[in-house]
Amino acid sequence: MNILVTGGAGFIGSHVCRRLLSGGHAVTLIDDFNDYYDPAVKRANVAAMGGAANVVEGDIRDRGRVQKLFAEGEFETVIHIAARAGVRPSVKDPQLYIDTNITGTHHLLEASRQNAVKRFVFASSSSVYGLSKTVPFSEDLPLPQTLSPYAATKLAGEHLCGNYSHLFGLRVVCLRFFTVYGPGQRPDLAIHKFTDAIHKGLPIPQYGDGSTRRDYTYIDDIVQGVMGALRYDGPLFDIFNLGENQTITLAELIREIEKGLGKKAAIERLPEQQGDMPLTAADITKARALLGYNPQTKIAEGIPKFIAWYLSK
Repeated sequence: MNILVTGGAGFIGSHVCRRLLSGGHAVTLIDDFNDYYDPAVKRANVAAMGGAANVVEGDIRDRGRVQKLFAEGEFETVIHIAARAGVRPSVKDPQLYIDTNITGTHHLLEASRQNAVKRFVFASSSSVYGLSKTVPFSEDLPLPQTLSPYAATKLAGEHLCGNYSHLFGLRVVCLRFFTVYGPGQRPDLAIHKFTDAIHKGLPIPQYGDGSTRRDYTYIDDIVQGVMGALRYDGPLFDIFNLGENQTITLAELIREIEKGLGKKAAIERLPEQQGDMPLTAADITKARALLGYNPQTKIAEGIPKFIAWYLSK
């Protein structure tokens, strides 16, 4: 299969690319190598592919660049992972998130329509659930209010995908990722940031009282879910949660990292952050049944794996 992966040099995207390449697929990745974090990290991710993927440096906000890429690529499938990520930065600069995550997604959908792409997989987020009181979160919950511009752009992306599926017959699978971690995780995300600080003897920021809960999902399990989406032959438009189906508090997470490193954390206690969700918890019944999704790595196993990778760098 000839597949385009947007954001293919990033944490999740590079893992997906490597899995596709190992399965014999032809892979083109597009990434703008922006400076949200050190671009050298992304270039190292690409280098680890050993030249097997066709690497395109470009920005999905550039409509002309996207159209040219599709006209030349003859892609059968698009896996759209590229996005401006992060809840807190989106509060500070919502326009950047709107331009990238909504307008950029529209450029990709329109190019897919124009070039007869057969399948479009969209990386959404658990943040779309906002302050939902029904736990765990299932895909059929009403979503009346998100808590950040980032979350709003992800929900808007899902709606655009639904439009293109309904109007033009594009097969679309939206995957709501629940806090992904593992080897290669972005340095700005909590597990990586905390591990780095504790290892170096620096204080870690704890927003709130440590009672917020997250459903952390190991990268290998997320990739497994993406592969399932490539095989899915149900309704033309569908949405699935990809989580671990287990939650842990922030305080418990810090203790797991302390245990893995054999060091105590110096904690800087800070007020709760605007836009943060107090809880994420995935109901993965649907993904289990229809994608064959079967997450294997619980947080107690995943944290030591991540720390082993971190210490080996």
